[in-house]
Amino acid sequence: MQHKIRHIALFAKDQETTVEFYKKTFGMYEVARPVTPGQRRGIFLSDGYINLAILPCSEERKEGIHHFGFEVDDIHQTEAVALKTGALRGIDIRPKDGRFAEAGIVDPTGTGVDLSTAGWRVKPIEEREVEEVK
Repeated sequence: MQHKIRHIALFAKDQETTVEFYKKTFGMYEVARPVTPGQRRGIFLSDGYINLAILPCSEERKEGIHHFGFEVDDIHQTEAVALKTGALRGIDIRPKDGRFAEAGIVDPTGTGVDLSTAGWRVKPIEEREVEEVK
C-alpha cells in the first residue's frame, strides 16, 4: 500500500482570514464546512491532492503547525499574492544546499510555508538509486 500525505491540520485564531489566505494565494477551495449550533468547527480546503483543515484555536491548542510546502509555478508571483492576503513575511530565499524548497513565506498564523518550483521527491529512495545508476 502506498502512503501519501493527503491531510494537514492547522489551528488558527482567525479561521476566516486563514481560509481566504489559502484560497486566494494557492487556489484552494472549500470541501466541507460542518455546522454545529453553538460550536466552532473546522473548515476544510483542498487543492485536489491535499486536504487542509483550518481548525479553531483554544487555550490548549495554539495557532499553527511547524511548516509545510507548496509546489508553485512562480515563487515571486506567489509571494506577491501572499503579501496582499495576509502573509506575515515575504520570501526568504533558501541556500542551494540540497534543500527541496527554494524559498519560504510565513502565513497569517505565523506558520512557515515552503515554496518550490521543482517540487519534492516522491519516489522511494530505492527507485531513485536505480535511476541514478542508469
